[in-house]
Amino acid sequence: MSSLRTQPLIYRWSLYTGACFLCLLAWDFSGLDRPIMHLLADARGFAWRDSAALETIFHTGARRLAILIYLGVICMLFWPCGIFRTVSRRQRAEVVVGIALSLVAISGLKSISLTSCPWDLQEFGGSAHYVSHWQWGVRDGGSGACFPGGHASSAMAFLALSLPWLTSDPLAQQRWGRNLLLALLSLGLLLGSVQTLRGAHYPSHTFWTGLICWLVAWGNHMAFGAWAQRSAAKGS
Repeated sequence: MSSLRTQPLIYRWSLYTGACFLCLLAWDFSGLDRPIMHLLADARGFAWRDSAALETIFHTGARRLAILIYLGVICMLFWPCGIFRTVSRRQRAEVVVGIALSLVAISGLKSISLTSCPWDLQEFGGSAHYVSHWQWGVRDGGSGACFPGGHASSAMAFLALSLPWLTSDPLAQQRWGRNLLLALLSLGLLLGSVQTLRGAHYPSHTFWTGLICWLVAWGNHMAFGAWAQRSAAKGS
């Protein structure tokens, strides 16, 4: 069972999270997003935008697969098997809720975002002009609703899945949690890279999706842990 009393683990992952946040800020303020997009497109647009393989397999297919996996995770809440037998029902509920909250967070932020996709920029054949996503409330003349990266959340939202094992006491379960976390991050970066190739998102959009999903998952994990501690205190 996951133990929130394992303070070194909490401290270690808090440091990792802080380091990732600082690296992401450094990326944003470096201005590397636009040069990378210019390597992938010109005034005629993005050559990979209408790629059937990228659209069918890595966009539509990946999204449908994510839905099926999430339904499978929900089933594990009631009928656990395999690795899910090593955690409690409360922890399985934590995973289900954490994934849902991450998806809601990304969708909610996208719905209020004024940032348009790279393929909407005038320099790539669109009508918008570049405005940093840090310039809140400033419209760029495009359709907006492009920040953070929604497609990458098809994998990044599942970061919550790793936490019951990642923060557990047995070392074998911690290894399983780390491997799962790395696999999900890699898949999320792959899906985000596909959208960057197509001109749908800057690299930073994918990075922010990962950080936001992780923070939501971590906050959800802490909330469920506090609930477990209160329940245990009442029962003692």
